[in-house]
Amino acid sequence: MEPEMQHAAREEEPGGAGVNRAGAQAGLASGPGTREIRGVDWIVNGSGGMRAAWSVAVFVALYRLFDVILGTMAMGFYPAVANNDFSPVTALVSELVPLLAMLGAAAMVGLFEHRGIAEYNLRGPRRAINFLSGLAAGFVALSALVGALAWGGWLHFGAVALTGTDVVRFGALWGCTFLLVGCNEEGIFRCFLQFTLTRSLNYRWALGIVGVACLDLFLRSRGNLGVVAFLWMRPLPAVTGGGAWGVYAVALLGLGPCLWLELKKTEGAGFWQAAWVTSTVFGFIHTSNNGENWIGIFAAAAIGFVFCVSIRVTGSAWWAIGCHAAWDWAETYLYGTADSGLAAQGHLLTASPAGNALWSGGTDGPEGSLLVLGIILLLLAALLAIYGRKREAAAVAAPSLRQAEG
Repeated sequence: MEPEMQHAAREEEPGGAGVNRAGAQAGLASGPGTREIRGVDWIVNGSGGMRAAWSVAVFVALYRLFDVILGTMAMGFYPAVANNDFSPVTALVSELVPLLAMLGAAAMVGLFEHRGIAEYNLRGPRRAINFLSGLAAGFVALSALVGALAWGGWLHFGAVALTGTDVVRFGALWGCTFLLVGCNEEGIFRCFLQFTLTRSLNYRWALGIVGVACLDLFLRSRGNLGVVAFLWMRPLPAVTGGGAWGVYAVALLGLGPCLWLELKKTEGAGFWQAAWVTSTVFGFIHTSNNGENWIGIFAAAAIGFVFCVSIRVTGSAWWAIGCHAAWDWAETYLYGTADSGLAAQGHLLTASPAGNALWSGGTDGPEGSLLVLGIILLLLAALLAIYGRKREAAAVAAPSLRQAEG
């Protein structure tokens, strides 16, 4: 990823990106026509290109537009998408739509910013190795969680659900589906948003974004129209089952550390404030899933933070993409448990929760069990133990942190 250019005599914008004062003065001295152009340029661009707030706003608008267009086309070609059944083919088509929308939106914003898509946290050393390492980590972590649940009597296995060629066919279909899921969700949160927010986010803006997410959940949990639904121009489901408390917990956990980093003017504070925002919002979007409890929502946000750490220490999002895909594949297809409250068609093993939902996860699946928090901590510890000392990779992970903090 190419670094942002550092200019002299910068002024802070609300989001933290600087303004080239000398350039603005030069524009004012060039005549009335130039002054108007410079004024628009100052609103849209900072010292490192288009301001992050505009980049995110344009990305969201384009993503929404492309998602509607592609979704309509997909339902025309494959009407079963409208049924929302959790089968591999339907899920594959359903995940292809937002992936293409995300890639289209990122490519368009990249044109405005003079960046290639790979610059959004997809470059870095040993990409293939990191992706394969992430696959192994996600599979082992989810298997350890399922094993702990089975050992404690909170998960019971039944008969094998597939035989013959169906084992390979469904395994491959679900593998492709969850690879798309990993690419799509990590592409939005750990690639585009994490990279873009790191460029110019400060504590005030981070707190504001997290606050809006919490306010939206508070309103929707009481049956009101949320803030995000109003901006998104699409109704969102009411939040039930206490899932909002998982988001509140993540928001509170990041409040103090991010403030401390801001007050200390710590190098890299922008990256961690962006990680706080993207992880909280990642948990926020999972509140729309049926069957999620507050532990599952908190776990989604927490593992989102682990994925941010993986960018910091590996230099790219490829480890996170692999880990995400393998975790979901093992959970949904191999072990046949519920995934974020959704039970899939075409899974290999058959599993059902037993006992107290606090430990079994209940309808949420393994991600709703308290045991998942220990697994996430172990996953984080393993990630740091393996990659934490590789400073060269860490330097690639968050480019221009010094410039972004200004």
